[in-house]
Amino acid sequence: MNNPLDLFWRFLIIAGILLIVAGGIIFLLTKIPGLGRLPGDIFIQRKNFTCYFPIATSILLSIILSLVLTLIFRGR
Repeated sequence: MNNPLDLFWRFLIIAGILLIVAGGIIFLLTKIPGLGRLPGDIFIQRKNFTCYFPIATSILLSIILSLVLTLIFRGR
């Protein structure tokens, strides 16, 4: 790795792969019924204004992700 562009190209490739994986996960999460419409999610709709705060969904996903990552990294 004498050429500084080698590191840059590797970064771009890894960033692209991570974006593809994140997009796939988001796509799959939208297929789960009820996710995003949990009690505690705030949805405000007016004549020319819509605002959505998925508070309960964010907390649920945070708990699940924390548990999964804890199980993964405890095995090391």
